[in-house]
Amino acid sequence: MIIGYARVSTTDQNLNMQIDALEKYGCERVYQEKMTGTKKERPQLAELMTILRPGDKVVIYKLDRISRSTKHLIELSEFFEKKGVEFVSILDSIDTSTPMGRFFFRILASIAELERDIISERTKAGLASARARGRNGGRPSKKRSEVDLALKMYNDKKYSINQIVKASGLSQSTLYRYLKIKK
Repeated sequence: MIIGYARVSTTDQNLNMQIDALEKYGCERVYQEKMTGTKKERPQLAELMTILRPGDKVVIYKLDRISRSTKHLIELSEFFEKKGVEFVSILDSIDTSTPMGRFFFRILASIAELERDIISERTKAGLASARARGRNGGRPSKKRSEVDLALKMYNDKKYSINQIVKASGLSQSTLYRYLKIKK
């Protein structure tokens, strides 16, 4: 059986492009997940791994869709190999049914992890540089007068949440956050 796995990091993102590519490849079943790739415990991936039989083929759109670390990719590769399952990454042109495919899989997994680490280092350096200049990042805090108005209106119990939000300029989530802090 040819089994696909598609993943995006957030619920806002769309799986359609990956699913289209997997169906075009010939996947008979596609497991879908909206969850960060840094988490090893992903329910759909775990379920996929339990149904595998020798001779099956697991197909993904791109390596970073199944894992974000070289170690985990290697573990998956070894698991597939022990199970007698082939592994294919469409965009990376990897097919572990061949020796060259296995070799390129390990090289690309290392490069993908290196790229992720470099991005993380740059981000941390940029944040440290900004903090050194007195900038802390994040959203600016709300004016105390806006918060006080919203809390007063809420406590009066005469106004709807929509009326409070419009009058105070706070978003609903910000209002609820301040209400939670107040309790």
